[in-house]
Amino acid sequence: MRVLVVEDQTELADSVGRVLRREGMAVDVVYDGPAALERTSLVTYDVVVLDRDIPGVHGDEVCRSLRAQALPTRVLMLTAAGTVADRVDGFDLGADDYLPKPFAYAELIARIRAVGRRSQPSLPPILSHDDLRLDPAKRIATRGGGRLALTPKEFAALEYLLAAQGRVISAEELLERVWDEATDPFTTTVKATINRLRAKLGPPALIETIPHAGYRI
Repeated sequence: MRVLVVEDQTELADSVGRVLRREGMAVDVVYDGPAALERTSLVTYDVVVLDRDIPGVHGDEVCRSLRAQALPTRVLMLTAAGTVADRVDGFDLGADDYLPKPFAYAELIARIRAVGRRSQPSLPPILSHDDLRLDPAKRIATRGGGRLALTPKEFAALEYLLAAQGRVISAEELLERVWDEATDPFTTTVKATINRLRAKLGPPALIETIPHAGYRI
């Protein structure tokens, strides 16, 4: 899942980014409205975690802009004001969910995953292929009944390939959806991750390389 965190409290924003990355999400972090508009014009995010009271361009205007563009991006709005009227205002602006501050990270993660599922085709709770099973909610992957020891990025790449249900995924698409803006677009990170995944999955091979096209399961 590709997530943009928009929060002007830099320590909180960076902390949220670290927590979400540990959950296997690809996360970009910005601290004001203009930067949020710039990033969303360049990348189609699954979820934007949007503080309502941000400088430069108010969070309300950022939300309106996303809705005006008819993007599939889902918006989880954050605010220090947690009254019913505030929540209603947020929903009227087009927010998909609303979380008052302070919040527990566990709840934030659960809400991001819930709204993120709305931006994607409906998938079964357990992704599978042959004897490979992956549970996105519990962050568990097994093959032949044995649990796989995967890093967050390996898990995210495997999840994305399984969710594609046989569609060929280019290295560029994997890089955009699984990694964040800090990753060098000319890096061999995707190839290296796929090679590690193949080694951990073991024989017979499940990840197929399609020459000049990408990968599929």
